Amino acid sequence: MADIRIRKVKESDNAALAAMIREVFNEFKAPTFGTVYTDPTTDDLYALFQTPRSVLWVAAVDGEVLGCCGVYPTEGLDKDCAELVKFYLSNKIRGKGIGKQLMLQCFQSAKEMNYTKLYIESLPQFSKAVSIYEKYGFIKMDKPLGNSGHTGCNIWMINSNFAGQ
Repeated sequence: MADIRIRKVKESDNAALAAMIREVFNEFKAPTFGTVYTDPTTDDLYALFQTPRSVLWVAAVDGEVLGCCGVYPTEGLDKDCAELVKFYLSNKIRGKGIGKQLMLQCFQSAKEMNYTKLYIESLPQFSKAVSIYEKYGFIKMDKPLGNSGHTGCNIWMINSNFAGQ
């Protein structure tokens, strides 16, 4: 039985997280321009998540970093709205409920940080993930919110009901 731990990001996770995120993009042949793939913060997620009212949860399986999901106060969002960000799982752990654990941990963290809405951006290549977001109350929008800098994303969703999850 694997030892699965959901914990906050550590500085020593940076390289493994960046590699895992880019591996997911390559696996799904997702666009890299204007996305987290080329975002320079992807290489130092620990520093990014030192921002007040943010958190990045990491899934470590037998000590190997294989997933992450975070809450971040993206520039331009209302004070009560955060972005659900950096939600990626290695193909080694998909379908085992770890993504659900990460998302629910983020919902709890968002509530504790007094957010009432969560926003997410995605891509058609991640259609399975998008259907999971819909299952957890995210609703598609016609245009983006805030200024994530990820101009390559063309699916935008909001959830005002995550507190009930």
